[in-house]
Amino acid sequence: MTRIGVVTFPGSLDDRDARNAIAFLGAEPVALWHADADLQVVDAVVLPGGFSYGDYLRCGAIARFAPIMAQVSAFAEAGGPVLGICNGFQVLCEAGLLPGALIRNDSMKFLCRWVDLRVETLESVVTSGLSEGDLLRVPIKHGEGQWIASAEEIARVEGEGLVALRYCSPAGEVSPDWNPNGTTDNIAGLRNARGNVVGMMPHPEHAVDPDLGPTGGAPLLRSLLESVGVEA
Repeated sequence: MTRIGVVTFPGSLDDRDARNAIAFLGAEPVALWHADADLQVVDAVVLPGGFSYGDYLRCGAIARFAPIMAQVSAFAEAGGPVLGICNGFQVLCEAGLLPGALIRNDSMKFLCRWVDLRVETLESVVTSGLSEGDLLRVPIKHGEGQWIASAEEIARVEGEGLVALRYCSPAGEVSPDWNPNGTTDNIAGLRNARGNVVGMMPHPEHAVDPDLGPTGGAPLLRSLLESVGVEA
């Protein structure tokens, strides 16, 4: 069975939910610890949400130096699929695997609610099974979800089509009215140039089971699993 590793840092709180979602969709979740020296022969890696190392210094800044991150970086550089969710997105940016950084929401408030997302590209491991313009309803819960970068970096991200997901209206309109946290250009998720590394602030692992609510996260996680051979 395909094995999907989920890293637990001190302060992670969505690692179990990520493992449950992976199992729900038909793959084998593998618990990885921040101090592990190897990835236990997994086919993909998920960095989950939470408050790694208490979010001291900056969100993800300490987790970036966790022993397992050297293995995650090498795995990503070799083309292995890596998904960072919320705090995991922050860690990926701090580790230099994705551009920019995540800072406090422009409201200076913690947000916990459902949002709508628009798929912007199919060239990523979490969107390859969808269509451009598809709309997904997924929850957010974060205090530091505002993605920023230099003007040059923003131009590169937009010019190279590295935006995977944008916050939008239920009808798919992208505008400041539907930007929950002040993030640049309504960006909710980014990919690297190869598309094998993706970071996103919304939580797809909380939106897979129809018994619990909307299932907008299921297509994203199914795409990840299908990228490594699971028919989810």
